[in-house]
Amino acid sequence: MKELEKAARAVQQNAYAPYSGFCVGAAILTVTGEVFVGCNVENASYGLTNCAERVAVGSAVAAGHKGIKKVVVITDVDPPAAPCGACRQVLSEFGAGLEVVAIGSKETRSWTIEELLPASFGRKDLNK
Repeated sequence: MKELEKAARAVQQNAYAPYSGFCVGAAILTVTGEVFVGCNVENASYGLTNCAERVAVGSAVAAGHKGIKKVVVITDVDPPAAPCGACRQVLSEFGAGLEVVAIGSKETRSWTIEELLPASFGRKDLNK
């Protein structure tokens, strides 16, 4: 846990958030024990903004990983911010049962992905 928190805090410093000022860092632990990080990258066209969690997942997938065990998300607010809906959906694609830990300036919260996204849409719903 400390390694993931340290990695997420370090990458939070690289966030590009000139519009909101809300800097987020994320670190994910794959099922094989590797760590990947991401930070939010805002855009003047707000809909094109990339969240830290999805950047981290993209980095892991680009490196060939498809299973996530845990994600740590760092913000500077309390209570700590949970991943947005889009990030919850992406995380659920790669980690049934994965632990989501949100760390703010003073508080820490944690959930399973199923607690954050009950009755999620997934592969099972595609009739494949």
